[in-house]
Amino acid sequence: MANHKATKKDVRQAAKRRDRNRYYGKTTRNAIRDLKAITEKSGATKELPSVASMIDKLAKRGVIHKNKAANIKSKLAKKVNTLA
Repeated sequence: MANHKATKKDVRQAAKRRDRNRYYGKTTRNAIRDLKAITEKSGATKELPSVASMIDKLAKRGVIHKNKAANIKSKLAKKVNTLA
């Protein structure tokens, strides 16, 4: 690493962003796991919009690709719709 003030600041900012992105990603993965564990349709349909919103925010921030976000949301919606 170069000993320039701007480079040191960039390293600090990147570490802060990385920690924040890891937190958002892990939180979203946990929400997806919890949604998949729900067995009744009413509870799952209530949770789906908030989880989809979290996935969209990850894609907007660039943590995951927008097509991956679309695939995840599609699979979750399909799973929720098959619940009885």
